[in-house]
Amino acid sequence: MMRFKRVPTVVSNYQSEGAEGGAQRGVGCGCNCLRDCCTPGPKLPLYAYRRVNKIDNEKHLVAHDSRKPPVVFLDSLLLGEWEDRMQRGLFHYDVTACKTKVIPGQYGFIAQLNEGRHLKKRPTEFRVDKVLQPFDDNKFNFTKVGQEEVLFQFEPSEEDEIQFIPAAPFDVENSPSIVAINVSPIEYGHVLLIPRILDCLPQRIDNESFMLALCMAREAGSPYFRLGYNSLGAFATINHLHFQGYYLAMPFPIEKALTRKIATMDSGVKISELLNYPVRGIIFEGGSFLQDLSDAICGSCVCLQDNNIPFNVLISDLGRRVFLIPQCYAKKQALGEVSPELLDTQVNPAVWEISGHMVLKRKKDYDEASEENAWRLLAEVSLSKARFKEVKALILKPTSCCAKDGAQRRELTPQPPEEADAVNGGSSAIVARTS
Repeated sequence: MMRFKRVPTVVSNYQSEGAEGGAQRGVGCGCNCLRDCCTPGPKLPLYAYRRVNKIDNEKHLVAHDSRKPPVVFLDSLLLGEWEDRMQRGLFHYDVTACKTKVIPGQYGFIAQLNEGRHLKKRPTEFRVDKVLQPFDDNKFNFTKVGQEEVLFQFEPSEEDEIQFIPAAPFDVENSPSIVAINVSPIEYGHVLLIPRILDCLPQRIDNESFMLALCMAREAGSPYFRLGYNSLGAFATINHLHFQGYYLAMPFPIEKALTRKIATMDSGVKISELLNYPVRGIIFEGGSFLQDLSDAICGSCVCLQDNNIPFNVLISDLGRRVFLIPQCYAKKQALGEVSPELLDTQVNPAVWEISGHMVLKRKKDYDEASEENAWRLLAEVSLSKARFKEVKALILKPTSCCAKDGAQRRELTPQPPEEADAVNGGSSAIVARTS
């Protein structure tokens, strides 16, 4: 059994030691939380989205209804409510004041100096050799966040049209999904999507929750808002099912990387692999329906979970492109196989770092940030070429990756190995990136 002591990222003001019972802001436990002790009678904003499933392949966007929504999801609701919480002083620091720069080089890695995330917090012991672990109510979970940290409920519309209710009942019986702030943000608009929060699901992807995340990416309506997922063993810090998301008005390096198509599903979903990027990974995109894309990705995630392989997920391009990255950094770290130089940076390479947004905690590392240093760190995250080949075969095997919760059997059409794609425009982009 591999364990190591680490300082978890604090995502809620009620996570640190002594917070529970110490505050006297409400009834019940005094934390105004979402559990039974405090939930009777609360009302929270509700955004109900349409169940649009069709993908517009020509425009590379998920199809939207032409009717004007009652509220602009990203600008007016998510970012507006996030800024309200910033004005109310709920964050541990002002992330908009953190220094950020694009590192010179071919890939354009993004470096941010975020010393605020390096505050001393309550140490937590958890295992890095088990991707699936049971939910433990004795540890911090998102039912313990304060209601003031919740931005809104996020649910499918029963009327098949977008609805916004500023003060909707919090339906304890049906366990709503919520969007809440991350009080230790990485970037502007950093939030948490927590599916069916009161069901207390462990950090384990299922088909329903992944479809919810794709729908949120679709509703954002901007390629600069992405969602990410970290499994246990791949730097998830809370064993309570959640996705993260934030707004960054520039492309991530991973989004610009070359890819090679390796298979096409009978649903039209294309599966590719990254080329010439420090971390090996798989990309899912295309198809006619969002549910087909969700089923394909979820099946592969379940496959990795069931085979105890840690992984990270980046949801990009309004939910239309999804990067799946199996990784091994935490395992190497626990086995003492990571160099002291990299350990001294105290960077835990999760989905954002893997995508090319390097969140650095020391001014020294920020000042000396280079493409070479970023590459060296991310190369330690990646599976070896041989191991990745094994994992890729496992993911692509038509019968091995069927999700237990109903994802359909996947039929794959292999692609010629010489066929290569570039994210931003075919063969001309390949020439531009390799010249």
